Amino acid sequence: MKNASLVDLWKEGRTRFTKLLDAVQESDLPKKNGASPNSAGFLIRHIAEVELLFSKNVFGLGEVKIVAKTLIAGKDTGEWTNLDELREIVAYAGEMLEKAILIQENWDDIIETKEFGRKSRSEALGRISTHTAYHAGQLALILKYGR
Repeated sequence: MKNASLVDLWKEGRTRFTKLLDAVQESDLPKKNGASPNSAGFLIRHIAEVELLFSKNVFGLGEVKIVAKTLIAGKDTGEWTNLDELREIVAYAGEMLEKAILIQENWDDIIETKEFGRKSRSEALGRISTHTAYHAGQLALILKYGR
């Protein structure tokens, strides 16, 4: 499969997230679902940060600039309430991950990270795609039922 086809596959899966983001209002960002510790704003920021980390550390795109604040804090600090900033980092993450996918030369190469061990690059693409979809599902529940 060509890299452009993999980008198409990834982008289509990511619409589970991006279509939600189109509907989010700034008033939704502090909402949580029940006793869940994570707000909508936190999840949006976290998804973007992890996509950027994969772009840089897994797929080797050195130009990526990322400070993974949600991972550093280890919890929702309540600061993710600026919708324009969140949309900006999500757009940047999408651009960087697309670029990272397009430059790959060998999807069978093995990479190793402390977060998920040894994986081929193709497995890592599956991992980041499902990570985004998993948290998009949580975001959808917050947007529907959250307070």
